[in-house]
Amino acid sequence: MTGMRARRLFAVASVAVGLVALSGCRSEPGVAAYVGDHRITEDAVTEVIDDARAKNAVPTETAGPAEMPAGPEPRLPGRSEVVSVLLLGEVCDRVSAAEGYRPQREVDPVQIAQGAGLNPETEYVRRTAELYACLSGIPVGAPVAPSEQELADLVAAGKRAGAVPAEVTVEQAATQLDGEQLRFALANRNSLAEAVEAYDVTVNPRYRPLVFPVLSFSGETPIVAVGVPLGEPTSGAVSDISTPKPQPAAGPTDG
Repeated sequence: MTGMRARRLFAVASVAVGLVALSGCRSEPGVAAYVGDHRITEDAVTEVIDDARAKNAVPTETAGPAEMPAGPEPRLPGRSEVVSVLLLGEVCDRVSAAEGYRPQREVDPVQIAQGAGLNPETEYVRRTAELYACLSGIPVGAPVAPSEQELADLVAAGKRAGAVPAEVTVEQAATQLDGEQLRFALANRNSLAEAVEAYDVTVNPRYRPLVFPVLSFSGETPIVAVGVPLGEPTSGAVSDISTPKPQPAAGPTDG
């Protein structure tokens, strides 16, 4: 298939975790999300954002030809990215403790940092590396064949990312996209969602819908190919947006 850039489809993490919101509506001022009785506060999210901004200054233009050119602008995490990492980290810790799971691999913060152009000492980078290491210990089910709808959604995401030409049909794209990588990602999504479905997760309406990427199309702004919804879907309700506006950001990659 001419022009098909299937190689741009890549795994963001070896595993991801799915969350299902359970009991009723919970809402307290200053709370971004709940995992059981644990509160992820807006202040905690702001601290991670402020740390990222402090440790990753936007490069300025050089003053003269003798100086080194400015480096790439760092992709600072947005509030939604921070919430998902803090939330998933709490869930993974609880699941691992309950089931006796242990990380199967170490994740170097430098690898995470390079994918986003960030300082490895950034708190967001450290938390993300810890999350991926924890998730590596969660068992993965057998590969799962995609449904027709999942393939259609995948191709649509690929077209938005510019990785799949606009004229390519779902049937044509499926021959290149439906492989071991995709089926493994779907298995991750399904098995891990089932493993944590008993956890009471609630997300502040301002962050809904919140999705954690399992597989993405690469690019300046990665597009989610397979993702796990976190908490409730969007409610359409008016939410409090009085806190600072998030910076544009891309999700972490595995390099």
